[in-house]
Amino acid sequence: MRWGHHLSRASWGSRLGRIPRLPGKHKFHAGSWLWGMEGQTHPLSLPPRASERLHGSSAESARRHAQLFQSSSAADAIRQHRQNLVEWFSRLPREERQFGPTFALDTAHVDPVIRESTPDELFRPSSALALDHQSPTAGLPPLALSELFNPDASGRRVQTVVLYGTVGMGKSTLVRKMVLDWCYGQLPAFELLIPFSCEDLSSLGPAPASLCQLVAQRYTPLKEVLPLMSTAGSRVLFVLHGLERLNLDFRLAGTGLCSDPKEPGAPAAIIVNLLRKYMLPEASILVTTRPSAISRIPSKYVGRYGEICGFSDTNLQKLYFQLRLNQPDCGHSAGILATPAQRDHLVQMLSRNLEGHHQIATACFLPSYCWLVCATLHFLHAPTPAGQTLTSIYTSFLRLNFSGEMLDSTDASNLSLMAYAARTMGKLAYEGVSSRKTYFSEEDVRGCLEAGVKTEEEFQLLHVFRRDALRFFLAPCVEPGHLGTFVFTVPAMQEYLAALYIVLGLRKTTLQRVGKEVAELVGRVGEDVSLVLGIVAKLLPLRILPLLFNLLKVVPRVFGRMVGKSREAVAQAMVLEMFREEDYYNDDVLDQMSASILGVEGPRCHPDEPPEDEVFELFPMFMAGLLSAHNRAVLAQLGCPIKNLDALENAQAIKKKLGKLGRQVLPPSELLDHLFFHYEFQNQRFSAEVLSSLRQLNLAGVRMTPRKCTVVAAVLGSGKHALDEVNLASCQLDPAGLRTLMPVFLRARKLGLQLNSLGPEACRDLRDLLLHDQCQITTLRLSNNPLTAAGAALLLEGLAGNTSLTHLSLLHTGLGDEGLELLAAQLDRNHQLQELNVAYNGAGDKAALALAKAAREHPSLELLHLYFNELSSEGRQVLRDLGGTAEGGARVVASLTEGTAVSEYWSMILSEVQRNLNSWDWTRVRRHLELLLRDLEDNRGATLNPWRKAQLLRVEGEVKALLEQLGSPGS
Repeated sequence: MRWGHHLSRASWGSRLGRIPRLPGKHKFHAGSWLWGMEGQTHPLSLPPRASERLHGSSAESARRHAQLFQSSSAADAIRQHRQNLVEWFSRLPREERQFGPTFALDTAHVDPVIRESTPDELFRPSSALALDHQSPTAGLPPLALSELFNPDASGRRVQTVVLYGTVGMGKSTLVRKMVLDWCYGQLPAFELLIPFSCEDLSSLGPAPASLCQLVAQRYTPLKEVLPLMSTAGSRVLFVLHGLERLNLDFRLAGTGLCSDPKEPGAPAAIIVNLLRKYMLPEASILVTTRPSAISRIPSKYVGRYGEICGFSDTNLQKLYFQLRLNQPDCGHSAGILATPAQRDHLVQMLSRNLEGHHQIATACFLPSYCWLVCATLHFLHAPTPAGQTLTSIYTSFLRLNFSGEMLDSTDASNLSLMAYAARTMGKLAYEGVSSRKTYFSEEDVRGCLEAGVKTEEEFQLLHVFRRDALRFFLAPCVEPGHLGTFVFTVPAMQEYLAALYIVLGLRKTTLQRVGKEVAELVGRVGEDVSLVLGIVAKLLPLRILPLLFNLLKVVPRVFGRMVGKSREAVAQAMVLEMFREEDYYNDDVLDQMSASILGVEGPRCHPDEPPEDEVFELFPMFMAGLLSAHNRAVLAQLGCPIKNLDALENAQAIKKKLGKLGRQVLPPSELLDHLFFHYEFQNQRFSAEVLSSLRQLNLAGVRMTPRKCTVVAAVLGSGKHALDEVNLASCQLDPAGLRTLMPVFLRARKLGLQLNSLGPEACRDLRDLLLHDQCQITTLRLSNNPLTAAGAALLLEGLAGNTSLTHLSLLHTGLGDEGLELLAAQLDRNHQLQELNVAYNGAGDKAALALAKAAREHPSLELLHLYFNELSSEGRQVLRDLGGTAEGGARVVASLTEGTAVSEYWSMILSEVQRNLNSWDWTRVRRHLELLLRDLEDNRGATLNPWRKAQLLRVEGEVKALLEQLGSPGS
């Protein structure tokens, strides 16, 4: 994942808009219009609309309708038809609901570029692989949707327009936009629009039906106006979406002529005669198709070709991201980020990366990948539905683009496009992961595409895939030093496809392939041969026959063990990739994903690391995610089924390897990656067994975003065994993160939350944690958080009802005199506390003395830390005297000395200072150390004991070393 760069700031424009909703809800029987709902290639919508509603249309619009549909019944039928289309095309696919309940596609539409093409360009043969990836020619100007049926360059009227584009270019969205444009009166040239899904028509097979029947079955209100279609001329627009799904035969011997819309015939024959202009010759027709199917319509029947070129302009990409990510009406609970400032910061970072890093701009040339970028950012930075994983986002993304897509409808094999991609692109992706490379030569790509291609049918399938889908997966590399090579359009897609290639069982050695064929052969004839051998063995006393009989049973078992060894080898490679020592000090995979999209701010964390060292830490995550039940169900819809038995055996092999390597102590970022692996797997029983040996959760220094908190809580929140320690120091936690992690905290015995900028509002959640009946925390470290006295009051409420806590650190929490006085007044409400650290809190003599007296009277408190507070020399002396007035009670540590001797806690005090130097005010620390140094010198002069003098000198040296480290007062 290497999209990140140091980039300049970008400027943005605004283009927000919403489709006006039609009043009323009407049930719509539209047959099999799934392409409009869930087969969208990318979720773009409409530009700003006119404010007029359909029921309130202008008098001019009414006069236009009266030209053709003069009767009130016909006008009512058209109005009802418009309302039904709006109701249907405004429905959101499931993948869009993750952006929040109030999200609407209307506010995130950007028109992709459409360029006019000529037949010479379309049918020119291309031999080089790179030609499939060249940018569209700029000879002709871009076309707007409203200009598609304008007269051509020679002034002739255009009646048939063919729009083509590869997978992911947005053909479905353009059709949706055109239909809604017509519904809202934005296409006045057409008084009637009738959309057809070619997938729907192909499902009818050869069953005869007339054009009028096809229309009436799908759009019941239009029964009233069907007799008028013949006289409507060019004011009727037929939209044929997904022509590649229909097998059209324009030969007269294959499809006879028919001009009567009421004459029954095969749906394909009806479409052929419409395109021939033999049926309804004046009607306008818009066709969308993939490039490989353009030649199914003879060019003499086409008035204009238009290539959908996606977001070839970076400004279009930035506009799309601004509209999608900066949704003002998504609210706090579902929006990308909570505040406009945070949303703007996210958009600005993405803008800088688009401007300066051309590879991500090349990827976002495809509008569908712009959707994937937004969905990934939403997953990383916002609350999302329960159970949503990164793998499920990529799987849903492929479902949006490939659901129901056959590679070639004319091929008898009916091979799904996704299955073919998994076999070819998955092979290339896995070879790249195994050899640790992301740049591929043309020979590499050809080798994977053409492997095993021998028959004419296989070459035809390869040709279709290259024209229709290769650009979806691969893009030409534009990085200096790698020109002429290819990369996966989105870096993480390489790891996803490599994982898919493995879990589908497509990676087989020669021995496995031969062994499988032998085992299948023996299995087919084994029963018959065994029966014959059994009969012969009874008639003839041949001892060799039972041996042959047993050998027939052994062959399938040997092959089964061979397959099992292969699964173990794959699991071993996956686990080794996840626990590579070279990656121990990388960022966690979630931060890597975010940096690859948004870019990297500031210098590299590890400048000595070679930039050529590719990291594939998402590969094992995707493998785990693809084995989950939800993703397997979606993949089955795409024609890539994973059998339950195969998934179980793969999971067992992975668990076996994880059990051996997963017990080692991991750095925090690698530990989070390990937990993310289990989160992607979505199997609590599997995770509970593998993580049963985990006793320490050390994520110190990991930036705990809401997504990471969700990951940790989902994986560890339901475990049964206690965690000896949970260390979340310096993790940028907030109160929302604390609430998310509450199930994990309830399992912890020691909890470290230092250096998290937690304020008084976080203390409400900590109070609830301490009061929970399942709380078993014995040590709670809250040092270096601005809790203040208000937070201390809430913590005291929790302490009063808690029975487990024995050690509490409130070091440097801004308590002041008020906080210490609250502690002194209410400390007796808790009877289990043994150690309390309130050092470096800016408290004076009076408050410190009051707390010390309360600590001396506490039944269980043994140690009270008061050093580095604003204590005078007299105050420190009083505290020392208090400690020596009576036996028992808490020890009070306020200095490095006790009387004329060195305090036994001197090393702990100086270690605490050394550990917190980066977060403390050096001026204050220097002042306190100078006071302590003066105490040491005074006590050394007051004692005659040489042993004590030596100890005091040693501690003086440690203090002076710290002072030297802090530098001069003005530095």
